[in-house]
Amino acid sequence: MTTHDETSPGSAADDGKLLGLLDKLDEAINLLAQAREFAKPGKLPRVLDTARRVMLQAGGCAAIEQRARTLEEAGVFLGSDWETPQYLVPTLTTHALKSPDPNTVVIEALSELRLLAVAKGDYLHPQMSAEQAHHYLTQTLAINLWLLFGAPTEAERETQGRLAQLPRNLFQHLAERIGYEHVIDRLIEEIWRILEQRPIQVEPVKQMITQIAICQTNPEIDLGASGQGADRLVSSLFGPTRACREDPGLEVYRERLSSMDATALQGEATGFARAMHDTGLVSAYHPVLLRHLLDHSDHLLSEALGLSSTGRDCLMCYRELTHALIRSGVHPSTPQAAYGLALMLERGILYQPPVAPAMWRQLGLTLSEWSQARLNLAYGEAVSPRARLLEGVLCMLGLPLGVGQGNNPTCQSARALSMWAYNDPDYLLQMVAWAARDDEIIMHFEGMPLSSMASLSGVAQALPMDLDPVSLIVVPHLDRIYAEMGRRCIGREGDPHRWVNPEFHGWWAGRGFRINVDVATGQLEDLDAFLRHFYASYHPYYNGNQPLIHPQPAGIAVTDSAARFIGWHAITILRVNLDPQDTMRVYFFNPNNDSGQDWGDGIQVSTADHGERFGESSLPFEQFASRLYIFHYDPLERGELAQVTQEELDRVTGYLQRSWGADRIPPTGLQADAGQDSREE
Repeated sequence: MTTHDETSPGSAADDGKLLGLLDKLDEAINLLAQAREFAKPGKLPRVLDTARRVMLQAGGCAAIEQRARTLEEAGVFLGSDWETPQYLVPTLTTHALKSPDPNTVVIEALSELRLLAVAKGDYLHPQMSAEQAHHYLTQTLAINLWLLFGAPTEAERETQGRLAQLPRNLFQHLAERIGYEHVIDRLIEEIWRILEQRPIQVEPVKQMITQIAICQTNPEIDLGASGQGADRLVSSLFGPTRACREDPGLEVYRERLSSMDATALQGEATGFARAMHDTGLVSAYHPVLLRHLLDHSDHLLSEALGLSSTGRDCLMCYRELTHALIRSGVHPSTPQAAYGLALMLERGILYQPPVAPAMWRQLGLTLSEWSQARLNLAYGEAVSPRARLLEGVLCMLGLPLGVGQGNNPTCQSARALSMWAYNDPDYLLQMVAWAARDDEIIMHFEGMPLSSMASLSGVAQALPMDLDPVSLIVVPHLDRIYAEMGRRCIGREGDPHRWVNPEFHGWWAGRGFRINVDVATGQLEDLDAFLRHFYASYHPYYNGNQPLIHPQPAGIAVTDSAARFIGWHAITILRVNLDPQDTMRVYFFNPNNDSGQDWGDGIQVSTADHGERFGESSLPFEQFASRLYIFHYDPLERGELAQVTQEELDRVTGYLQRSWGADRIPPTGLQADAGQDSREE
């Protein structure tokens, strides 16, 4: 016979304890609310400590959710990273919830419950819409799925003690309010949406798929009708082919390969290639097959890479180089290198005379101690730093639009790497060699050499670690040079990007430059001429049907899903074309790991289903023009302003005035604070 003790959920004693704690919590919140701002830090520990005890009780999280608004208005988040929820990043929640510091765990939990109240419409938040909050929470649940279904590990018990139960109570409550099946389905939907963009960094996605696999094999978890689309994802990582379907382990698979005939190997090659190109993910078994096939036939090797006639021809022309790249860079610990290699061969860039010799140099590159230490710190030591960097190089050359800036303000540097990989691969390889071998990059600004080692600090406050291998090594150098170029423009009239962008990105960046914001005041200026000039430069109906030849740097005003201004952001305009529905669209590269963003007022950035290639974002021309604030053009091209109808211009300015331009429209008699317009572009 079981008996209820005082800590059993649902017992009368438990309810009484919770009510007592809630009284104490309300009293502590009240004291915090009444305290003046300088005195609030002294009142905060009592609130956090009581909230921690509440959330460890059954029903505690629901009680906190009801008090979410009161807690925020009292000043719980004041002066912390959690004060601005619109900038919170779901992937960082894991670190906070695993923290040995109880206050960090509690404030993260309070923030999640606040967003749950916002998502459910119970709390109208000034900085975050219900849709944003819901999206954030489903992502957070997806990333931290282990908290829903797993008991605390030994490590968690060691570092957190009983506190390890708090995140589990929190996530049980979140999942019940949002719906388990919705979380799994949303997770699968989210994974496919991200994979359609073919990012270089796929570790977060792999972790999500691993959690789904664990859920599927756990008999205690009833997923109901949800999770139907998961099998393709799980099998792509853990068993894409017949010989590794049950995930037997690399050694067993290696033995099976050694006894296969050509027909069986052909089946394996086709299965791996199909899974890889379908998802953009590579199983750890795939490199085992590729390395085995080096001693068999190049026909099977090209089958295993899923190559078309273009890629096959490239492989045959550069057979020794391809074999060397597989031996050095494609390991079970660096499986994505196989996908990068396949797509690089498909692009045919080895036929450009400098690229193949530059790849041979990369194979033998001696890495500096600093580069080796950074790669080992970020990725571990399962393979050598040189192999890790080679995987990064192959992925960047194969997926030039898969580069992300991580959670760092380095969109300029990420854009430059992408542009070089896309447009000038041998220049990218030169940059990698300089940065990885010499710990220094030298670029020129208006004829003057700039050294990344002599330059002062860059835009990023600290050295970023959440990057792909190439970015990890090269971005710190580029960031410092970019900032130094900006410093060289101090005192010049107008926006520094007029001079910085062509010098930083390459000769193909147009020397002509238009901006629709007055730098000194932040007010919009000469909008009509700006838009007509953009149409004349980029819209096929107004530029003589001239396709864009080189990718061009541009700057946009990013807005949130409520169309509120967030900041300036660097992107690359790639092409302007009619989509399959005959809508004229701008296809562009956004150096974020996830480009499918809602910019408010009906402007939803698309990453698939409108003619996008892997890694491209797109918007209808009018909507894109409404968020644009800087573009480059060739000053020697036709210069007349486009005769765009007033009706079309009115639609563009309507989008603009309902979003970031709302408080920038002159004449208002007021000047916007120029300080907030520090150009990050």
